[in-house]
Amino acid sequence: MLKEPVLLPPEWAPQRFVQLTWPHADSDWAYMLDEVCACFVRIAQEISKREDLLIVCASEQEVRRQLAAADTDTSRIRLVEIPSNDTWARDHGGITVFNNGKRQVLDFTFNGWGMKFAANKDNQITRQLFEKGMFAPDTEYVNRLGFVLEGGSIESDGKGTLLTTAECLLSDNRNNRSEKEIEEVLKNVFGIERVLWLRHGYLAGDDTDSHVDTLARFCSPETIAYVQCTDPQDEHYNELKLMEEELQRFRTLDGTPYQLLPLPMADAVWENGERLPATYANFLIMNGAVLLPVYGSIKDSIAKEQLKKAFPDRKIVSIDCRALIKQHGSLHCVTMQYV
Repeated sequence: MLKEPVLLPPEWAPQRFVQLTWPHADSDWAYMLDEVCACFVRIAQEISKREDLLIVCASEQEVRRQLAAADTDTSRIRLVEIPSNDTWARDHGGITVFNNGKRQVLDFTFNGWGMKFAANKDNQITRQLFEKGMFAPDTEYVNRLGFVLEGGSIESDGKGTLLTTAECLLSDNRNNRSEKEIEEVLKNVFGIERVLWLRHGYLAGDDTDSHVDTLARFCSPETIAYVQCTDPQDEHYNELKLMEEELQRFRTLDGTPYQLLPLPMADAVWENGERLPATYANFLIMNGAVLLPVYGSIKDSIAKEQLKKAFPDRKIVSIDCRALIKQHGSLHCVTMQYV
């Protein structure tokens, strides 16, 4: 049974809105701003067709200009000007829970993935959204800034199980606590019964210390989609094979094996001699649809067909994310849903 009174909803739960934090000239996107903003406009269009969208931005006027240039219906889009370092809303955004039935947004510390990058502005965004009245009155802000946690590092099945990676949550420069101590925090703040720890799996070019949302994702309480590498010559082969074996050993709370849905290892994408972290696991589940990152490869259609098996009642929408991976993230990384 799920611990009460806290519930961490799964991503497929009905959503109130999604947050994007828009690229700007003072971010790492400056050298390719037009290219990445075109990708953000496409994401914004697909989200706002189905639910409300909140855009955090440096200039409301500029973002409205970009949306208008692409004939975007903005009737479900709210914009708010708040300073940001970068655009990774998944990791600086708040995390929704229900505590005794009351909706709360937990604000954890974001420290630039273990102090790799500046995050001083990003780390203030969630609090400022509350101060500016961007959340409904029935939503409570909860300060959890004593603990470092990124949204991309955890997956919830909504039934008491959390999936994560040891590489990230036990890494240096985040919390410097033992596995047991980390697990106790997660159980207390999210009301979960157990943590499934993946100890293998990585993507070249990833800055996050192996966020689980780049590797393996709950699609239902019984189903996990994951990145499968079948090429022994690929540098990821051994680690992803070991991760696959871990997933095969995992059991649901009632003791049955998970239904495992392999997603293809994305074809290698390179820039300036560096392999970029292209992954089909970085999809966003939302009201009525799943937004799937694609990379201009024949494997795009394979990934889409696989996800259709997991989400037969939702439209699978492909979005070219080759721009996003140039800064080492993808579609799920730039979004955060609120329920």
